[in-house]
Amino acid sequence: MPKRKSKKRKKIKYRKVIFKLSAKQKKSLDNYCAARKTTPNKLIKKSIGRYINNFSKNVPEEFCITENQLNLFEKEQES
Repeated sequence: MPKRKSKKRKKIKYRKVIFKLSAKQKKSLDNYCAARKTTPNKLIKKSIGRYINNFSKNVPEEFCITENQLNLFEKEQES
């Protein structure tokens, strides 16, 4: 019996995300990571994991912001 070739894994495309921290924030991040024996990259990915893993296809209605979000006075005007 001939052996089957295993399927090649799909190459993952990465995108850079750049944001700025103040010197104090960077020092705080480094100190926290050193204390927890982790890297800043892992800490940030874990912190925002909920948002970057669950909404790749669509965003649930509860997280969408409507154009007219403050609707306190709309109900009073209709009466």
